[in-house]
Amino acid sequence: MTVPTPRIESRFRELRERRAKGLVVYFTAGDPTLDGTGELLAAVDRAGADVIELGVPFSDPLADGPVIQRASERALRSGATLRRILERFPRWREAVRAPIILFSYYNPILQFGLDRFARAAAQAGVDGALVVDLSPEEAEPYVQAMRAQNLDTVFLGSPTSTDERLERAAKFSSGFFYLISRTGVTGERQELAASVNPLVERTRHFTTLPLAVGFGISNPQQVREVQAVADAAVVGSAVVHAIEEHYLQTGAAAVERFVRWLKEGTGERPA
Repeated sequence: MTVPTPRIESRFRELRERRAKGLVVYFTAGDPTLDGTGELLAAVDRAGADVIELGVPFSDPLADGPVIQRASERALRSGATLRRILERFPRWREAVRAPIILFSYYNPILQFGLDRFARAAAQAGVDGALVVDLSPEEAEPYVQAMRAQNLDTVFLGSPTSTDERLERAAKFSSGFFYLISRTGVTGERQELAASVNPLVERTRHFTTLPLAVGFGISNPQQVREVQAVADAAVVGSAVVHAIEEHYLQTGAAAVERFVRWLKEGTGERPA
């Protein structure tokens, strides 16, 4: 039996064939409600996101800035858990064409059970996962469990990563490789970090995977600057901020307009 090509690989192949670059969008599942997550996924997909990172809320999100920390707090108050996300995911998946990966800290997955998580994610229609605090030195059991279910494993590289660390993380990555543009926590920034170009050039020596760059990207100009050197730009905090500011007042339409603005770079930033 022929195994279908993973959705993430297919999406980046389509982008290459069109000589286009990608937009990866992050937001937190359960923020502000689990029922609203399905609506937001569909809206972000309609707006043209090439890959969606769906955050699993965690009580101690150390790598995240205040915007995503608040989103995790709202999601936890709404009852969002990894189990409930996976239970609802098949219904969400039906309305979304873009690949979706879960963006999580390791503790919820470890508590769920590596093999059980991989099986449940695959059955639900998840395309893979990015575990933000799992070091490549300790990742082999997780990677084996995910590979057994044909799920992608996205790892991180940063400006402070040694060449050895980049090579190790790239070896365990599939789908794409996520590069952090700057040290510190997530959050919107006024300017793109000067470390982006050297990091992308250095990482190209260790992998042929598409490279996506995130942390601090919040407007179309920054998206284009990243896309000029990498294969995709990742926008997270700015999208979560748009959800925080507008979703309860105007629903998913405002978030859809914001992502479309990031994708197309036309018009003014939606209010």
